[in-house]
Amino acid sequence: MNTLIALANGAIARALQVEGEWKVEHPKFAFRVTCLSSGTSGHGPAYAGTETGSILVSFDGGASWKELGSVGKEVRSIAVAPSNPALLYAGTKPSHVFASEDSGQSWVELVEFRKIPWRWLWRSPAELPFTAYVQALAVAPTDPEIILAGIEFGAVVRSEDGGLTWQSHRRGAVRDCHNMIFHPRDGDWAYEAGGSGAAFSTDGGMTWGQPRLGLDRHYCWAVAANYKDPATWFVSASPGAFRAHSSDRAQAYIYKMIANGTWQRLGGGLPQPFNSMPYALATSQENSGEVYAGLRNGDVWHSEDGGDNWKRLKLNLGSIERTLIVI
Repeated sequence: MNTLIALANGAIARALQVEGEWKVEHPKFAFRVTCLSSGTSGHGPAYAGTETGSILVSFDGGASWKELGSVGKEVRSIAVAPSNPALLYAGTKPSHVFASEDSGQSWVELVEFRKIPWRWLWRSPAELPFTAYVQALAVAPTDPEIILAGIEFGAVVRSEDGGLTWQSHRRGAVRDCHNMIFHPRDGDWAYEAGGSGAAFSTDGGMTWGQPRLGLDRHYCWAVAANYKDPATWFVSASPGAFRAHSSDRAQAYIYKMIANGTWQRLGGGLPQPFNSMPYALATSQENSGEVYAGLRNGDVWHSEDGGDNWKRLKLNLGSIERTLIVI
């Protein structure tokens, strides 16, 4: 039995596979859901943030949700510390970061985040001035105090003391951050998809590189990494923002980083190109060859061999916005 959970249409969509057939469910919410997260590779509770600042939790694979505490501001990102699942971080709009040590029931602001140099220059291209937000949060799998925060559009910043202090924009990272993760088991490796390319780090997010060979589209959105091999990772990319966020002309592809540092455009049954943007990518801990891609039009594509061959699953989750969790 497999379960997929996605952020779609401002809510949660859940697909459950039983005896080879998929059943799609849409739990009801009183307010708009804005982000979704879980523990490493989908294990443990799932958490969702809302437009009102409330934090929701599900203990049954997304079938039901209950409200926990609130941070009082629109939540745009949530991260669970893999080595300490009771420790959560939340990023908001405007750009603040909060922490919870009791699985989301109570929250405190990490106030030093407000003092990061040059933050007054942070500005999302699609938002009014001074309304940038924390689009992505990632916590190192072996050290719960190492946090990466990505601003759209602004910076990638880092803390190594649980958010008590913050380092300014990390050299080589993409300032227009769309998605960012640590490798699920190797805390040296981190990955980013951004508005001008894709970046990776092999020193826990201190410094970054942007490999470009073979990546013929620069507007990257989703990112995922192979569970066993941190040097193998995936991004989705479109020629630009207007195409990426259109309903039917994204002109996007999924790319895989191969051993020699070159991007490989993936085919193997995938649309060439995608007309609907792959907004979410996910890999599996149980089977390192599994890769999932969730599209804006609600389709989900699945590979069992590391991205060489793909099939479209017989389900539709609605308009997937960002996150896809595989349980």
